[in-house]
Amino acid sequence: MTQPVRVGLIGSRFISSIHAESLQRCAAAELVAVASPTPGHAEAFARRFGIPRHFTDYRELLALPELELVVGGVPNHLHCAVAVDAARAGKHVVMEKPLCLNLAEADRMIAAAREANVKLMYAEELCFAPKYVRVKQLLDSGALGYPTLLKQSEKHDGPHAPHFWDVEQSGGGVTMDMGCHAIQFFRWLLNGARVTSVYAQMGTHVHRDKTRGEDNALLILEFENGVTALAEESWTKHGGMDDRAEVYGSKGVAYADLLHGNAIETYSLEGYDYAVEKAGSTRGWSFTIYEEAWNYGFHQEMAHFVDCVQHDRPPLVTGEDGRVVLEVIFAAYESARTGRKVRLPFTTDVAKPIDLWRPEGRA
Repeated sequence: MTQPVRVGLIGSRFISSIHAESLQRCAAAELVAVASPTPGHAEAFARRFGIPRHFTDYRELLALPELELVVGGVPNHLHCAVAVDAARAGKHVVMEKPLCLNLAEADRMIAAAREANVKLMYAEELCFAPKYVRVKQLLDSGALGYPTLLKQSEKHDGPHAPHFWDVEQSGGGVTMDMGCHAIQFFRWLLNGARVTSVYAQMGTHVHRDKTRGEDNALLILEFENGVTALAEESWTKHGGMDDRAEVYGSKGVAYADLLHGNAIETYSLEGYDYAVEKAGSTRGWSFTIYEEAWNYGFHQEMAHFVDCVQHDRPPLVTGEDGRVVLEVIFAAYESARTGRKVRLPFTTDVAKPIDLWRPEGRA
């Protein structure tokens, strides 16, 4: 009988809770440890999910000889150090989006994984969301003809944790946080087609008191096969998460609303415990989601990565994909600065994307 893959989590906030839930649904995975530097967080997290070991220093977690795979759910500015340390410890790595802060860090992460002969896997759950998987099947089958225009939008009223608002830790605003989803989603739908240009418009309209980063962004991507893609990203939309996609082809069209189409229409005078991520209030009309992490694709994503480790299979989404996404993000911030379309490949040595659009000290 094949032994389960022993997994450790680095991080104990919202996304790590989703990772834990998803891994516990995977029969091929065994959660053995969690690490978080905040006193008491790892212990409480371990107790909540029945994880046998907990640490405040993730390097102690990496020293566990039985550990095979680590999943990073830490602030963006820590992604590179965690991934490189994990690879050097001989552990396979799943790193949350975005891959890291800059292209030099991405190169270090990829090189470390190659040198250690471990997998660096990029956690983009939209490539595993059941509804979006079905959309891709329709496109691949020819049901929609050849693609002409793609759209993807993700909108809510802002991030869970303070580090997202701090551009020194996050690297940027909503484009860095959520635009990365759309970019890889488009690349996945188009089977890895190369992005040739990006045009972006960004602004900080509501959350100027919280961040130097943008809270709204529009990105237009052009691909080598002639397809145009539009990404709409917002941290200013109230009423809960909104995630949807449109695929236009020469012979058809597909509309996919990731959450609303799978929700219960609910009216409550008093309100209730939980409707959907970032819903805010549940009084009056709301849409009540069920199996939320499954609908997002997290369960399927983690099961896939575990299978890749267990059977030495190439992952659907890699560190190299994460680097491509990051390159497009940098080009988008450059476009927002200049007001012009930016061609790819795009090279830069700036430390983080926000520095191209809104350097420190510039309002």
